[in-house]
Amino acid sequence: MSKIEGSNDNGATAGSEGKFPSVFLPGATIGILGSGQLGQMSAMAAKSLGYKVAVYDASPDGPACSSADLVFTAPFDDLDELARFADAVDIATVEFENIPVGALEFLETRVPVRPSASVVRTCQDRVLEKEFLSGNGFPVAPFRVITSAAELAAGLSALNAPSILKTAALGYDGKGQISLNPGEDAEVAWTKLGAPRAVLEQRIAFATEVSVICARTPSGETRCFPVQTNVHRGGILDVTSVPAEVDPSVADKAQAITASIAGKLGVVGLITAEFFVLSDGDHGSGLMVNELAPRPHNSGHHSMETTVTSQFAQHIRAVCGLPLGPVELRSPGVMINLLGDLWRGGEPDWELLLSEPRLFLHLYGKSEPKAGRKMGHFTLLGESAALRGSNESIRRRALELRGQMAQA
Repeated sequence: MSKIEGSNDNGATAGSEGKFPSVFLPGATIGILGSGQLGQMSAMAAKSLGYKVAVYDASPDGPACSSADLVFTAPFDDLDELARFADAVDIATVEFENIPVGALEFLETRVPVRPSASVVRTCQDRVLEKEFLSGNGFPVAPFRVITSAAELAAGLSALNAPSILKTAALGYDGKGQISLNPGEDAEVAWTKLGAPRAVLEQRIAFATEVSVICARTPSGETRCFPVQTNVHRGGILDVTSVPAEVDPSVADKAQAITASIAGKLGVVGLITAEFFVLSDGDHGSGLMVNELAPRPHNSGHHSMETTVTSQFAQHIRAVCGLPLGPVELRSPGVMINLLGDLWRGGEPDWELLLSEPRLFLHLYGKSEPKAGRKMGHFTLLGESAALRGSNESIRRRALELRGQMAQA
């Protein structure tokens, strides 16, 4: 095992970090919990830096499995297999935040887990996440914690505005959410949601959505990627553009808030903060934090081409305690998600797509294209001279290409 002995000097980081090395050098084995495309691209970045990779997931054929040196296929509550996984790795990380916290806590007694079980617990539970944000003074939409139809009725009355009811756990890509208006039948809505705990948030009028990815090391070094603009469709990220077309003061504020969140939460690895940019500039900064994700993020996929260091390489650097890489933009770009819906008319026209100059295609190797399933993405780069200009022409061309590649 390649490592540098030493303890974590930041008391904010939870878990049992103090008894483990803070730095793991190339040659060590990184364990990734989860086998999706985020794990796949993280594994590829790790291997390019000279690390070995072990993947643990209940699914035997996730995209990350093909990029791993070792694959452990078992449920996350299988303590015997988790122990074998811990014996095989030097350090563990996550590729999505819905890993059972009990599994992370079990692993933390054996290897460093970055981000910690404490961080993941906060970010996988909307109640804990909202309470953390509001309790630390970060700007969030007015909300109420809901555990019954009666509390939902009271919450709708108190907010007295169009709202969104979201399950506390396991909601992603727009799942587990119901839009509500004042006076709607709380009993019906609560039964429809079918969850024991939820958050009722006031719906916010916003001009655009942006996100910031921030890396943080065990020593507390932080570095934020450029702010990016996001457009969602059906609750799923559709298009990301970088640099974000927002006022520089708003971009600076979004990065400062994200870095502060990373420090307060004690993140080691990556944390992504999604923001609403308010249309009226109220609430001081003109920003509200929508959600957090303690991992690489779909909105940062373009970084493999647009920034000096990709989010995946930065994630590996951060969790292993290496110096963080530079994140300056090399080129503006637009990232387009490719969902299984594109396969409805047959295999998409890859030749058309790949004939486009300055376009980079990434397919995840998933066998079955289902509606709403993320099968891949592509990034279309603009000219470097346009770093401070509008991305509209790049975005228009990227969307045009996606439309053309889908066979009728």
